[in-house]
Amino acid sequence: MARSSDRDGVDATRASSSTATDADLGDVDTTDVGGDPLRPSDHIDSVRPASDEGSGITQPRLGPVGYLRFFWRQLTSMKTALFLLMLLAVAAIPGSLVPQRTSDPNGVVQYRTDHPDLFPVLDKLGVFDTYSSPWFSAVYLLLFISLIGCIIPRTRHHFEALRARPPKTPARLSRLAGYRSITLETARGATDAGGAGDASITAARAVEAARAQLRRSGYRTQVFGDSVSAERGYLRETGNLVFHSALVGVLLTVGVGGGFGYSGQRVVVEGQTFSNVLGSYDSFNPGRWFDESQLSPFSIALDKFSTRYAPDTDGAAGMATDFTADVTATARGGDAEKTQIKVNSPLSIGGSNVYLLGNGYAVDVTVRDGEGNVAFRDTVPFLPQDTNLTSLGVIKVPDALPEQLGMIGFFYPSAVDLGTGALSSDDPDTTNPVLSLNVYSGDLGLDQGVPTSVYTLTTDGLTPLAGTDDDAQEKAIQLTPGETATIPDGLGTITFDGVKRFASFDIHHDPSQVWVLLFAGLSFAGLLTALFVPRRRVWVKATETDGGVRLEYAGLARGEDPTLGRAVGEIAKAHLGGLGVPTDVAREVADDPARHDVEKPGPGAGDRGRKI
Repeated sequence: MARSSDRDGVDATRASSSTATDADLGDVDTTDVGGDPLRPSDHIDSVRPASDEGSGITQPRLGPVGYLRFFWRQLTSMKTALFLLMLLAVAAIPGSLVPQRTSDPNGVVQYRTDHPDLFPVLDKLGVFDTYSSPWFSAVYLLLFISLIGCIIPRTRHHFEALRARPPKTPARLSRLAGYRSITLETARGATDAGGAGDASITAARAVEAARAQLRRSGYRTQVFGDSVSAERGYLRETGNLVFHSALVGVLLTVGVGGGFGYSGQRVVVEGQTFSNVLGSYDSFNPGRWFDESQLSPFSIALDKFSTRYAPDTDGAAGMATDFTADVTATARGGDAEKTQIKVNSPLSIGGSNVYLLGNGYAVDVTVRDGEGNVAFRDTVPFLPQDTNLTSLGVIKVPDALPEQLGMIGFFYPSAVDLGTGALSSDDPDTTNPVLSLNVYSGDLGLDQGVPTSVYTLTTDGLTPLAGTDDDAQEKAIQLTPGETATIPDGLGTITFDGVKRFASFDIHHDPSQVWVLLFAGLSFAGLLTALFVPRRRVWVKATETDGGVRLEYAGLARGEDPTLGRAVGEIAKAHLGGLGVPTDVAREVADDPARHDVEKPGPGAGDRGRKI
């Protein structure tokens, strides 16, 4: 930091040598003190001698505690909380752009097939598990901490403000919003002379009447000599705190509920029953603290699945307009109940919600091996591939003798020949169902203990018997319901017994739903209160003058309050009416805030006239 002796030395040098150049002065401070006489010698932009190293302004060094306090204040600022809230919304975008393992595992598999190069990158970033990824959790936790850090000091300050007295009356009320003033002629002299005047209006009476009126209107009041100070609207800050506290409650309950909840998917074919046990799920995604004992016993039997299509007259033939799953639901200790599950209309049972996710066709087939034994008889769901429900499925027959059989099938609900030997479906309804099968023989790899998907078949190492492969002995087998075809090489037969519909259900259990709803309601109520409850301060002042009692009214709002002037006018009108002032006079004062220092006759002042 430059010293005053240095400054004096420089001034002496300048005085003694008017021809000195900047080079002669070297690093000497050349600040023009005459141009800015108030600039101190240790100003931040002053030029200091090189020998005076370290003598400039230095910031205080923060120790570990100081840095922690600094970062805590930055984290708990409202600006940071709003930024984190926006960042959380941005971080949730990938969860709506790509399928998530928790809700659409089949979609993740399909995405991997469609984007083999992009999938590993996105998977490493955790995009397919967005809401449980480390980066999303970090933003979530930081927002949680920031909100708590904002709420605690504001709550303490709010309670202190609730206990504090209203502020003193300002000296000049005329500077405030909605200012009005009126002088009531009390006719004191006429009363003393035995006239008809009314000397009952005094400043003390006016102040007491104003205090009582404002308290009835919900104001907190405090009398300061010849005036009353009133305020209300603390409910606004209360609503603000309730809103932010409820938001913390939502974040907390969602996090805790996700840890104890679970979601699972199951494909159920018409006539089949799903039981809520862990082994019955096709895919299952438990929370961090899930326990199998949380599975409430219930069962759902799919009686019928129906789809309603748009009629031809609407120009949208083949477009589905409604999906309905007729089910029989049975909860523990309850009777079987027939009900329906629709899109956006889930079934609530056993503390869980059962949603209808998808649907399709399942083919009922029977496979006999080369020895004539029934090696496979089941209903196999086929996954839809387009809007006309052209479906793809896999049939695996590990018990066939003398060799295991695998089949990749295509189901066409309304098959049409494209003229090249290939088939297609021109309608999602079963007007002409056809099942086409590519058949393979060999080791299916099911005995190696490695889990495989029921919807895929690895053909490496298998012998093509029928299909489109160049080495296949025959063309693909095509069957209609009720037909039987022979498998090449005498390895058996396959019968297409019929077609059924299946429904894909998502069973979601979240124990925090009620709490989330409660906190969401509190958050909404707090937000409405914070937005629509005005924060106001109002003053009424009564002063004894030679001409009578001078009344002044004024208000002050915290923030924007376009109705403040009108509210002050209503207070003035009610106050004057309570003092016995004629109604037209009180209305004139209330409706015209621009006219101040108005003199009006008080009650009982006779016909002495009005002076404006």
